[in-house]
Amino acid sequence: MRIPQKPPVKRDICEMLKSEERSLWIEILTRRTEPTVDGKYIHWDKLRYYTTPKRLNHEQWWYCIKSAREKLYKMLPFYDKDGHGFKFAITDYIQEHLHKTDKGSAGEILSSNQEINSSDRDRYCISSLIQEAITSSQLEGAATTRKVAKDMLRSGRAPKDKHEQMILNNFKTMKRIQELKNEPLTPEIVFKIHRIVTDGTLDDPDNAGCFRSDSDNVRIEDQYNTVLHDPPSAESLPRRLDLLCEFANGGGCDYFIHPVIRAIIIHFWLAYDHPFVDGNGRTARALFYWAMLKQGYWLFEYISISQILLNAPVKYARAFLYTETDDNDLTYFIIYHLDVIDKAVSQLHDYIDRKSAELERLGGQLEQMQYLNHRQQALLSHALRHPYHRYTVRSHKTSHGIVYETARRDLWDLENREFLTAFKVGKAWNFKPVDNLGNKLSATDGHSNTTNY
Repeated sequence: MRIPQKPPVKRDICEMLKSEERSLWIEILTRRTEPTVDGKYIHWDKLRYYTTPKRLNHEQWWYCIKSAREKLYKMLPFYDKDGHGFKFAITDYIQEHLHKTDKGSAGEILSSNQEINSSDRDRYCISSLIQEAITSSQLEGAATTRKVAKDMLRSGRAPKDKHEQMILNNFKTMKRIQELKNEPLTPEIVFKIHRIVTDGTLDDPDNAGCFRSDSDNVRIEDQYNTVLHDPPSAESLPRRLDLLCEFANGGGCDYFIHPVIRAIIIHFWLAYDHPFVDGNGRTARALFYWAMLKQGYWLFEYISISQILLNAPVKYARAFLYTETDDNDLTYFIIYHLDVIDKAVSQLHDYIDRKSAELERLGGQLEQMQYLNHRQQALLSHALRHPYHRYTVRSHKTSHGIVYETARRDLWDLENREFLTAFKVGKAWNFKPVDNLGNKLSATDGHSNTTNY
């Protein structure tokens, strides 16, 4: 990956400006310039290809933009390995997206079918955990296919190799994060998360849950061995992690930081420090989820940011590099991450709307299935919305006020038509919806009246 070109130093531009004619110097100093270009927070690496305003060259234009940004900067209790502080700016674009995140992630999921919100909650949560576990691992090089990984997690079988172990570890980590969301962050918790993330995947198991050493020589390189990031020294890591935990728990600043921005900075901070031999990216993303859930953004139990990151991994890496190459300006990474959140939340809302429309369509289709009586139609309608529900002859008899034999016939007829699966609990037969009930109903001829009963 190509490292972005570093912007010209503002002090050097200032020296060059002194040699220009006085009128231009005064115009630049008094010019009203926005911190963005066409609403975008542009890095010098891109700006140098844009058409400049009249009378200005690219360096002079950058001087004006950088001056406008400096008026917005908020300094953080977070420093690079050379002691230079990180900072960020709140632009109109950021404020708009924070508002969208507040509305879309901390409130109620709205859909055309409100029943879906409560009845499918657990299923959505498990699906999201599986999705995040798989894609977060794939970002770090896991090569297992999504289908195989899903089958492993749903069946509970043991992982067959390191790649599957990474995915299982991420799944366990995401479940653990939900249990830890009400606890303050401590170094011990970070180590605990890292141990879960890396269980059975490190060359040296002793590296799990402890800082790397200088002899580990941990650096981030691309496929051509170009060094993209050389993290801070190992001896500085204990103090840096203490500062990170203090910041994560709401400290470190004498001004308000929006909770979403704080969570994004936590993500960047741990990834920048790279305190472990391996598993830093997965641990950083887990801490982001912890921070979001801790602040009441409960919708993040149901979305996968790593899926978005995996679709464009170069943009993810570039967001880090833009920050490091432009005076530690975290605004680039914050804007990128807000876009990822927006896409992930939109995908979930789109899924819920599609699911609601599907349930409505299947409900209408059930009414056209003339070979099913109204009791069977009602049960299948309920099963579509409650895929893990269990039915018995007694429960069906009670629900519809019918005799035992009629209830028994209803359920066994649905089992013979492969809409339900029968299994015994003790001596009693139980029935559950088949895994692909929606697809099964969609493929069924509504006028068929054949049965093997």
